[in-house]
Amino acid sequence: MFKKVLIAEDHEHVNISVRKTLDDLGTVQKEFRYYCDDALALLQAAMRQGDPFDLLITDLSFDEDTNKQQITGGRELIKAVRQLQPGLKIIVFSLENNISMVDELFDEHGIDAYVRKARHDAEDLRKAIDAVSGNKKYRSAGLMRNKRVENSYDFKAFDIEIIKLLCSGMPQKNIPCYLQENNIKPSGLSSVEKRLNAIKTILNISSNEQLVAYCKDKKII
Repeated sequence: MFKKVLIAEDHEHVNISVRKTLDDLGTVQKEFRYYCDDALALLQAAMRQGDPFDLLITDLSFDEDTNKQQITGGRELIKAVRQLQPGLKIIVFSLENNISMVDELFDEHGIDAYVRKARHDAEDLRKAIDAVSGNKKYRSAGLMRNKRVENSYDFKAFDIEIIKLLCSGMPQKNIPCYLQENNIKPSGLSSVEKRLNAIKTILNISSNEQLVAYCKDKKII
């Protein structure tokens, strides 16, 4: 288990909850910083003294106040930490639940765990710390469910074609004419509507506009 942990979090009530979780896990040395600049400075000092931290737990969003900071958010802090101490274990503890953003933190910034602030997050954080201490990756169960939903639809060539037409600005009612002219089947309006509705239901998307935006974000079109 981790012996020396730094928590970067600007809400005091969250710090109290994290402190209790670490106490229950037997962590002896815990340092809390409300600002990213202060957190990075403490990590730098620990490195100079030859007594580095084992784990960083950080939020992503920090409220601005009169104390101006060079590093204003958790993403920037993680980038700076990766340059300073590449092997440091990092757990993100945040309200954010954007799957693409979470994936980016894992893939591009090498975080070890992502815990979403929600009901029962203290237990979730404990599980994350246990996993990371065993050199495993961890993300909250709710985020895993969301990720499975996002990956649960296999886009076919027909699906991509009609979504590209929507993206180009073609009204849904005009798509069958295009399909017929280009000998693409099925070409009926009811078939187009059923396919689009099925995709949106599976992905929990409510409109064609959101579907187009989703497919652009995922580089499907």
